[in-house]
This record gives sequence, structure tokens and C-alpha cells, in this order.
Amino acid sequence: MQNRLAVLMKEDNENIMNNFMTRLKQRELLLGTMLSLPSPETAEIISYCGFDWLFLDGEHSPASVLDWQRVMQAVSGRSACMLRVPVNSEVHIKKALDIGADGIIVPMINSAKQASDAVAWTHYPPQGRRGIGPGRASRYGKNLAAYIERANEDLALILQIEHIDAVTNIDEIVNVEGVDALFIGPSDLSASMGKTGQLDDVEVCAAMDKVADACRQRKLPLGYFGMTATSVEPFIAEGYSLICAGTDADFVTRGALQMVTALTS
Repeated sequence: MQNRLAVLMKEDNENIMNNFMTRLKQRELLLGTMLSLPSPETAEIISYCGFDWLFLDGEHSPASVLDWQRVMQAVSGRSACMLRVPVNSEVHIKKALDIGADGIIVPMINSAKQASDAVAWTHYPPQGRRGIGPGRASRYGKNLAAYIERANEDLALILQIEHIDAVTNIDEIVNVEGVDALFIGPSDLSASMGKTGQLDDVEVCAAMDKVADACRQRKLPLGYFGMTATSVEPFIAEGYSLICAGTDADFVTRGALQMVTALTS
């Protein structure tokens, strides 16, 4: 019996650890897509398609924390799940990690102070101030000690740069210890500059270049979202390594439209 329990614990420990962080730190190309529908079945289907990671949108989606837990259960480790919290807050970050996210994405980080807060809420003491409690991430408490031991190293903290204030403060933000990657939100960034949707505008491109330069100097991975493969390809060529292309809702919409068009043309 003791040997059997040891094997189970070893399997649990290995399952907790994932290679996403290793690949992220090495700035390997990681291809993902966004999930916005609170549908475990849709997530399960997409998880069989070969994406390295999934961007779970807890900011704009109507999904609840429990919905995202069900989604992660359906994905079942086939892709790393990064959950974007609604806002940079201790409660939202804690819940996202406790339900088993492989990492979190925090929107609208505009200063080093905000970045430092996200770091503190993501990491257990002594590196941070994350509260300790049983949940799905620790096998509901069964593997709590092993989870706590590895969580600070294994979980990814990705901060979104999506406002001109963040660009202004980018040199301070990239130097906050404990940040694993930055992720540009091009639509909100352009809007904050009074150029909503003008992603090819010279000033918008210059702002993104400033972020990219700061990340290169710090050797910090940088991500980008686009709706199509064509829209993200130039950023892959520029060295962006954390790529998110398309959304679950868009896949369904385009597939349905193609079918209707084929049947009515």
C-alpha cells in the first residue's frame, strides 16, 4: 500500500509540473488561440487540434470561475491553460490559480507598481503574498505541499501591455522580478492613443516597437494576439514568441458561414 501511494504522489507531482514555463523562458514559439465561450466541449475539441496553449478569456467572456474550471478539466492537460483574470486583483488571481490554471494573464498593467502587485498575488511566500488553500490545482488538498513547493516556478505570470501609459513606463515594468512575459493588446493600445483599430498606424507601430525593444534587452518573452494567421506572421518574424491567433467563437462563425455559402451559392 505504501508503495502504491508513493507512485500516485509521484504521478501527481509530475502532472503539476509542465514544460510550458521552460519553453516560455527559452522564448520558443508557442502557438495558442483564445477561448471565450464557457463550453467544455468546445474547449475539448480545440485542445485536440495541437495548440501549445489556450488563452482563456476571463475578462470579456460571461464565463464564471467554475465555468473555467470545467473548461480546464475538459482540456485535461493537452494544452497549457492561461486564464486572463477580469482585473488585477488578489481575489481574481488567487481563484484563477486555485482552480488549476497553468498561468494567468493580467490585463491593463500600466505601471511597475501594478506589475509588482500581480507578482505578489501570484507567488506564495516568501516571494509573494498568495494565500494558501486547497483546490483543484493541488488535487483538492491531497497534493498541497508538493504544489506549493513548485508553484512559484511552474506557473506563468503574463502581463498585458495595452495602454499608452504602459508603453511610457515600459522600462520600469520589464525590470519587475517575477514577470514571465508581456503580451501586447493591440486593439486597446491603439484605442488609448486615439487611433482605435488603426493597428498599422505609424505611432501605434512605434509604441509596439518600444515594448518589443525593452523585452529584447531584458530577454523577456513577448506575445501578440491577432484574429488570423496572416495578422500574426509578421510578429513571429520579429521574434514574438507567445502567439495567440483566432478565437473559438470566430472558428464557429466562419465554419458556419462557409457552410451556408457553399449550400446557397
